[in-house]
Amino acid sequence: MFLLLPLLLAAVLIWLWLARRGSTLTRACRWRLDRALGPSVHRCAACGAICDPGPGRAPRDCLRPQQ
Repeated sequence: MFLLLPLLLAAVLIWLWLARRGSTLTRACRWRLDRALGPSVHRCAACGAICDPGPGRAPRDCLRPQQ
């Protein structure tokens, strides 16, 4: 029993790290669907970047220019 709890905690922490690693969204990126440009075109409300990830998908990357 004493070995099971640390093992469970380690598994949860590894899962959280792997789930977070796949997303590069930042707090500054606020993607909004803009149907005026197309059926699946998203525009960032913070920087104005435009992205078309495909139908039914949302952008996952920040396209803000690096400073």
